[in-house]
Amino acid sequence: MNVLLGNILLAMIWMVITGSFKPVSFAAGFLFSYLILWLLRGAIFPGSTYFSKVRQVIGFSGFFIKELIMANLKVAHDVLTLRHHMRPGVVAIPLDVETDAEITTLANLITLTPGTLSLDVSSDRRVLYVHCMYLDDTRGFRRAIKDGFERRVMELLR
Repeated sequence: MNVLLGNILLAMIWMVITGSFKPVSFAAGFLFSYLILWLLRGAIFPGSTYFSKVRQVIGFSGFFIKELIMANLKVAHDVLTLRHHMRPGVVAIPLDVETDAEITTLANLITLTPGTLSLDVSSDRRVLYVHCMYLDDTRGFRRAIKDGFERRVMELLR
C-alpha cells in the first residue's frame, strides 16, 4: 500500500513539474514513476507484491474488457436478428472465493457483463446463483465463470 501511495505521490509531483494537470499527464507520471520504483524495488521495497499486483490488475482489466465486448456483441446480434437465440436459465456455481469482498466483486463482474445476472448467494456462501440468457451448456458456463472471473478475482484479491 505504501508503494501505491508513493507511486501516486510521484505522479502528482510529475504533474506539478510539467505544469499539466490533465488525466493524460497523471497517467504518464504514474507510468514513469512506476518504472522508477520498479528499478529501485530491491533496494527500497524488498518483498513488496505491488509490482506483480499492478500487472495482475492490467491483465484482469484486459480480460474483463474482452469479455464485456464479446457479451455486448452477442446480445446486440440477438437483438438485431429476426430469430432469437436465447436459451435462458439459472446456474448454481459453487464458490471457491470466501471473503465478502471476493464474493461481491465476482457477483458484480458477472452482473456487469451483458447476458448474465447474479441472483443470490446461498446462506452458507458456498453457491452463487446466476441467470444466463444464452445457456447452451451448463457445465461449460460454470467452467467459464470459475476459470475466468473467479480465478482472476482470487488472484487479484488474495
